[in-house]
Amino acid sequence: MVLHTESRKDQSCLIVHGPDQPGIVAAVAALVTRNRGNIVSLDQYSSDPSSGDFFQRVVFNRPDLAAAMPEIEADLARTLTPLGLSWTLTDRSIPKRMAILVSTSDHCLLELLWRHRRGELPVTIPMVISNHTNTAEDVRAFGVPFFHVPSAGPDKAAAEAQILKLLEGNVDFVVLARYMQILSPGFLDSVSVPLINIHHSFLPAFVGAAPYRKAKERGVKLIGATSHYVTKDLDEGPIIEQDVARVTHGHSALDLQARGAYVERAVLSRAVQWHAEDRVIRHGNQTIVF
Repeated sequence: MVLHTESRKDQSCLIVHGPDQPGIVAAVAALVTRNRGNIVSLDQYSSDPSSGDFFQRVVFNRPDLAAAMPEIEADLARTLTPLGLSWTLTDRSIPKRMAILVSTSDHCLLELLWRHRRGELPVTIPMVISNHTNTAEDVRAFGVPFFHVPSAGPDKAAAEAQILKLLEGNVDFVVLARYMQILSPGFLDSVSVPLINIHHSFLPAFVGAAPYRKAKERGVKLIGATSHYVTKDLDEGPIIEQDVARVTHGHSALDLQARGAYVERAVLSRAVQWHAEDRVIRHGNQTIVF
């Protein structure tokens, strides 16, 4: 399978959000029409029609889109800014650049690399960065550059500075594919692109090492995973996607870990795809996913 960027040629994605009010949908449709666009898909949501927040995702086709983008953006500013609405406009033929940070667990990393090779993720992967070297050969087998940045001891400043140097100007977002290092607030302030994380849904009930062993000891009946945006509040950022799998008393801790890895891979892949397709709108500590 190959990602057919040709099918995205001349397609744009418009994200609109702000205070709900009458006429937004009509204004956006009229704007697309007068700019020779044809709406392909449209999703919208209002938290409260009388005094809530409005969110909209519009995909439209426009011949010679690249040349027309400045004119469309100027029209958006004239039309939507006076209504108090924020907006972003992207060219869907240009894939987002995604860096991956990983430690020793490879299941989420390899799932992303495999889906990317199959053309299921509309991204490019300019680099994989790891504080270990065990995944280096697998990463390079996919034709992706691998960078080893050790991170030992309590002071992570040097490692974070090296990672920031690698990322600067080269990526549009970063995925923590089981990167088992806590990133400092200073790093998060400096990175200036979204970060997406994956963790088992046991948090905060089973924090620390060996969560599946702890889950087995507690006799859990569901295991799961959560993918979210990274913020300075550890594991409390806006949630993008979650899923669960049922387990029984007959499953060992290793069985739970294997099932958990499967759920983690699927949840992270969906979150990455939705972010790459501009389907996720952050709103405070929540997300609207179209």
